[in-house]
Amino acid sequence: MKTAAKISLIPLLLLAAIQVAYTQNKASIEVNFSKSIAPMKPIWAWFGYDEPNYTYMKDGQKLLTDIAKLSPVPVYVRAHNLLTSGDGKPALKWGSTNAYTEDAKGNPIYNWTIVDRIFDTYVKQGMKPLAQIGFMPEALSVKPIPYQHQWKPGARYEEILTGWAYPPKDYQKWGDLAYEWVKHCVERYGKKEVESWYWEVWNEPDGAYWKSTRADFFKLYDYAADGVKRALPTAKIGGANVTGGGSKYLEAFLNHCLKDTNYVTGKIGSPLDAVLFHAKGSPKVVNGTVVMNISTELRNVEANYKVINKFPQLKNIPVIIGEFDPEGCAACGMSTNPENAYRNGTMYSSYTAASFARLYELTDLYNINLLGAVSWSFEFENQPWFAGFRDLATNGVNKPVLNVFKMFAVMKGDRVEVKSNLMYPLKSVLDSSIRKPVPDIGVLAARSEKNATVLIWNYHDEDKKGASDSVFVSLRGLTKKEVMITHYRIDDQYSNAYETWKKMGSPQQPTAAQIAQLEKSSELKMVGHPVKFNPQAGPFKFELARQGISLLKID
Repeated sequence: MKTAAKISLIPLLLLAAIQVAYTQNKASIEVNFSKSIAPMKPIWAWFGYDEPNYTYMKDGQKLLTDIAKLSPVPVYVRAHNLLTSGDGKPALKWGSTNAYTEDAKGNPIYNWTIVDRIFDTYVKQGMKPLAQIGFMPEALSVKPIPYQHQWKPGARYEEILTGWAYPPKDYQKWGDLAYEWVKHCVERYGKKEVESWYWEVWNEPDGAYWKSTRADFFKLYDYAADGVKRALPTAKIGGANVTGGGSKYLEAFLNHCLKDTNYVTGKIGSPLDAVLFHAKGSPKVVNGTVVMNISTELRNVEANYKVINKFPQLKNIPVIIGEFDPEGCAACGMSTNPENAYRNGTMYSSYTAASFARLYELTDLYNINLLGAVSWSFEFENQPWFAGFRDLATNGVNKPVLNVFKMFAVMKGDRVEVKSNLMYPLKSVLDSSIRKPVPDIGVLAARSEKNATVLIWNYHDEDKKGASDSVFVSLRGLTKKEVMITHYRIDDQYSNAYETWKKMGSPQQPTAAQIAQLEKSSELKMVGHPVKFNPQAGPFKFELARQGISLLKID
């Protein structure tokens, strides 16, 4: 009997061991809906990409439709290559509109056909351009040959730097190009519509994209800004969209706009309606595992916030993070860049939740008027399925990361006070990222007149899964004794077309039925059904796997 008893205990001990292994941490979360912090501004509703011609292609239009539908506010879209010369055929890190050419005598010829097609698509969807004045048309470039690059993933990045990256041979013609473009947009879309847009000059002039001096960029900006304001004095323009580490360059640019002699007018100062910069993380492969670095991205933000706060005259100026991403090259797939293997699944989505939550916190700390943070991720037309690009969809099927933005879209009203015993403090994240043995089980919550929302994520820099943690959410400050909670989830089982695709055998030519299944699995899914809950009776409890995200919508 004793032997039998011992044997019968073995399965129970194994089960207990499994439960310990897969329920490692207990997150105690408290949300106080009676204590507002600041408005839940939709800073996430900004997107961008290199290849503007994807805008009006099949999958590009579908994705723009999906993004427009999910957002309660107009989405802003930023694209490179809006003035680049060419036939309009897209390629990786390339696009063109042929907006500017010259006749045999050097007289300008403006052709807005392709640019209009791009902006028409945005406006039809209720979107707004963050219109980038760039890059240099072939006919204006001081070094036009070679012009169109043939870059492909795995090639040296420098190969993209051709004639479009150089200054104009005639700055007045450059300024007139900006003037004619804005004037045309006012005629086509109306003054009120164009007044709601933002204009900006170039991209990362402190880095590879500008093949000239800082002084030449300031001159480029002054002529473009002058052209914009001549066409529409109430238009909004800013800069300089420096690289993540470009805070010193940004400071010099702001000094120029506030204190230097304008290259066009000869007077002190240049138009500046918004300040823009970039922030990027830096993942690496360590012992075969992708390890993210959320601190690098947030430190980029902090460094530029500190620069902006050096100028009292810029207090409350609109700030736009022109690119806010886990790393730098959207078109570099995981086949050539193994550190980008995180992009298809839930690592990208959980990173996005954790990074945007810290961005809100950092923005509060420095009292910055942040309008938006551009996720430089769109889609790549006619590429292999789940090729590891930094995109929101693959071949028309949305990836898990897009569902994070659907969750953000539900969060309205004011952000409220939250606490979690397993949420890394902001200072710790800035200092050393999220690298300790325990994950970051964090929380962001909001309350409006109609409902309340709680976003919870289980994130760690190491791209590893397996652990499932217990979450206990105490809901304070709700006057009702009974509320209805709808629980949405992103993990390997919910809202995840990538996992469905892998279970199919990772087909590169899926059937129509398989595509329909992928589309269905890509949608944001509920866990079970909405449930009635008494917040005064104790915490709301559930399990959340590593890299999982839950949204509780409370009515």
